Amino acid sequence: MRLFCFGLGYSALALGAELLEEGWQVGGTCTSEEKRAALAEAGIEAHIFRRERPLPAGALGGTTHLLASIPPDDFGDPVVDMHAADIAALVPQLAWAGYLSTTGVYGDRGGDWVDEASELGPAGLRSTRRVRAEAAWFTLHTESSLPLHIFRLAGIYGPGRSTFDQLRTGAAHRVDKPGQVFSRIHVDDLAAVLRASMARPNPGRVYNVCDDEAAPPAAVTEYAARLLGVVPPPLVPYAEAQLSDMARSFYAENKRVRNERIKAELGVRLRYPTYREGLAAVLAEEPSAGPS
Repeated sequence: MRLFCFGLGYSALALGAELLEEGWQVGGTCTSEEKRAALAEAGIEAHIFRRERPLPAGALGGTTHLLASIPPDDFGDPVVDMHAADIAALVPQLAWAGYLSTTGVYGDRGGDWVDEASELGPAGLRSTRRVRAEAAWFTLHTESSLPLHIFRLAGIYGPGRSTFDQLRTGAAHRVDKPGQVFSRIHVDDLAAVLRASMARPNPGRVYNVCDDEAAPPAAVTEYAARLLGVVPPPLVPYAEAQLSDMARSFYAENKRVRNERIKAELGVRLRYPTYREGLAAVLAEEPSAGPS
């Protein structure tokens, strides 16, 4: 079995590492020679891929499972644009394909609930690009019988990418915006969802991937600070917060995301149903790390 990941980033590597331990072949793409060399040392065959640098002939050979996690750019989805024909040619041997999207495609719902059947209403450019990318992948699914599955991800966290890191570097903040909630997913639970889908393919299906509790970001930061034994950052009113444009765009969307489908259809049982269990596990995996 061979998994090929367009975009060997944080999420794809979590899945790939598990499969490598079980004897799978894992390949994929990255954007630098340094990263390619590091992946090779880990047993992953990586190729440099950018829109202006497509994959060499044969790079996808032997692929039985395909994962795409590269975000769309100004022109569209670079994977579909550059390699749609190559991916379509895999279909006779391809058991499963997944595209990692975002719950941002639902836009702002004022704190209300959304599920996979909810109308899409992206609020910003990045989310609008994601909607278009999903459509491009669905077109490939329809035209070539690609066994495609769409995963709309909430905010991903885990070892090396959590509120603890922000607290230690002094980059954490707590913004007071009454009623604001975000959804999250621990990277290990994300990998579990992908594996469950690989075991139960249902081409054309969409899955929300998040934990059970959408929570105010300020509460998550306060909880992480308590676990570290440090004083949490002061609570700052949203109107006075010094936020980057990227951070402010996240606060422009407020919704609760339902995750029943991954449980009912894929049989997923979340290891970390809320940020509390997830953050405690992250800290337990970093026993030598302490407050800055």
